[in-house]
Amino acid sequence: MAKGHQVALTLHHDLTRPNFTLVIGSNVPLLCLADSQPPARYIRSISGIPGPDGQTLFISSLSRARSEVYTCRASNSISSSHSSVDADITVSASLLTMWSLPAAVQLTSDANPLTTIQKLLARPTIAISQDTATEQRENVTFRCSTQDADVTIHWVFNDLPLVFRERVQLSTDGKTLTILTVQREDSGTYKCEAQAFHQVRSSAPTFLTVNYGPDPFEIKLESGVSRGEVVEVIEGSTVTFSVETQSHPPPAYTWFLPYDSIPPPTMSSFTIQAVSREHEGTYRCLVSNGATHLLRLGALKVRVLETLTKPHIVPPSLNLVENASSVALTCQTPHEGAGVLWLLRGQALLPSDHLVLSADNRSLVIHGLRRDDTGPYECEVWNWGSRARSEPFRLAMSYGPDRVDITSGSAPGVVGTVEAELNSSLTLQCRAESQPGAEFHWTLEQSTAVHAGQVLIIWALTWEHQGIYNCTASNPLTHLARSASVRVRVVGPQSSLSAGAIGGIAIGILAVIALSAGLGCFLYIRNARRLSREEAEDPIQEAATPTSEEEPHAESCSNWLSPMYANLPKPQGQVGVKKLFHMTMCSFELLWESGGICCHQIPQSSFMRRSHHQ
Repeated sequence: MAKGHQVALTLHHDLTRPNFTLVIGSNVPLLCLADSQPPARYIRSISGIPGPDGQTLFISSLSRARSEVYTCRASNSISSSHSSVDADITVSASLLTMWSLPAAVQLTSDANPLTTIQKLLARPTIAISQDTATEQRENVTFRCSTQDADVTIHWVFNDLPLVFRERVQLSTDGKTLTILTVQREDSGTYKCEAQAFHQVRSSAPTFLTVNYGPDPFEIKLESGVSRGEVVEVIEGSTVTFSVETQSHPPPAYTWFLPYDSIPPPTMSSFTIQAVSREHEGTYRCLVSNGATHLLRLGALKVRVLETLTKPHIVPPSLNLVENASSVALTCQTPHEGAGVLWLLRGQALLPSDHLVLSADNRSLVIHGLRRDDTGPYECEVWNWGSRARSEPFRLAMSYGPDRVDITSGSAPGVVGTVEAELNSSLTLQCRAESQPGAEFHWTLEQSTAVHAGQVLIIWALTWEHQGIYNCTASNPLTHLARSASVRVRVVGPQSSLSAGAIGGIAIGILAVIALSAGLGCFLYIRNARRLSREEAEDPIQEAATPTSEEEPHAESCSNWLSPMYANLPKPQGQVGVKKLFHMTMCSFELLWESGGICCHQIPQSSFMRRSHHQ
């Protein structure tokens, strides 16, 4: 268990003797120490009057003819041990005497033993080799002089203790201070302090001026954006040029401008209102220091960006066909320094192997055109101050035709076979994806007739309209063609006679006509011969009887024989009867004269020939 030990009452000053001197008016600290664990508690009293607790007691403003007894009591709360010590301080006339303390008491003080109170120190003075120096060129020496002996010299820089560095040297007695190769941070106030007998006297401040600069600098431009070695500004904006550099004394500024419209400025900054292309060029500033004789030159290149106008996409000159090799689009703009951005369908275009941009983004190459490459495309020119976008542009690309589909007005969807009633109408429509629109042609098998158009309409179906119809779609630009077919079947009532029966009836009718004609001709010829003989026998009667040329003819009954059975239903798969009997009977005229029938010039050979042909 810890216990209290002997208490030591001591002065803060290093006093090595029981009798010592203190300066009238000074402050005297008394420090009470005791070896204790845990730390002891200290209770103080002054001449029997309780004083402040604690280890340290200050006697302020020590005066003459003063005698006090200072008691310090230390106690340990754990061991209940305690110890105390007294000190008697008496000040009379000019001598402060302390009684001899017991062995347990230690009095110390930093002051040298004196028998009398010392007088005040004299104020030291400083001498400087030169109060103005040039940075990194010269050395400066300070010397502190004092009238008092046995004093310690301390140096103060800008009211703080001087920090000694490699460039700062101090003499053995501390009175000479030398700064080698002065630098700008050495500028300031210097003082020396003389210390003795617990007194400190400071010299008057001495100021050292160090000239330096100008340092290297860069020309700054407000409202501008740096692009490498060039600063860009927007046409019409207000710009300010400025220079910042470290220099003492302040430097002189000389500007060199790329134009002569205004005199060169002589300040560290100047402003241009409403900058234009005239102000483009290189700006230089010369900064000089007359004290250091140093010169610095800075330069800045300025580019004035025009207000951007809308660009234009130059289209390709050739007709574009799907799957062609490649096509190039060019973004045309007069602004050389502007950046270019491409957009596809309103979104930023992402380059790929299919869409390739040039190094300056001015050209876009599309490799292997596809149908979805039509766009729209836009190009946008920009700089950091403005933007402008072209009108949307679409590629006019030819493609197709794709698969051909045939639809019928009476059936939904694509049809391959259509059945329709006899004498009804039928509408067929052909369609195919194509750019430009495809051209359509309809044909019927085993027929040379061609119908042009996307829609084929048959108003009244007959048996002749049966068959396979082909629709061909063609693109004149891609030179591609595709086709599809549909079978049309006609349904309805058919004739009860077979094809052979109908043919036999037709031949029989033709034979009756031929026999009637032959009989008529025979009667006509015979009658003509009889009349000729009678006239030869009776000349008088010949003169009285009018000739055939003078007699009026009966009304001509010569008409083109219409094809018979033209309205008969056509058997499926047979050639029409109309075509079989459509012959020209050469001038058959049935003349009714005197109750007889005659026929003029029946060309029997021609008739037989035509019959044989049919």
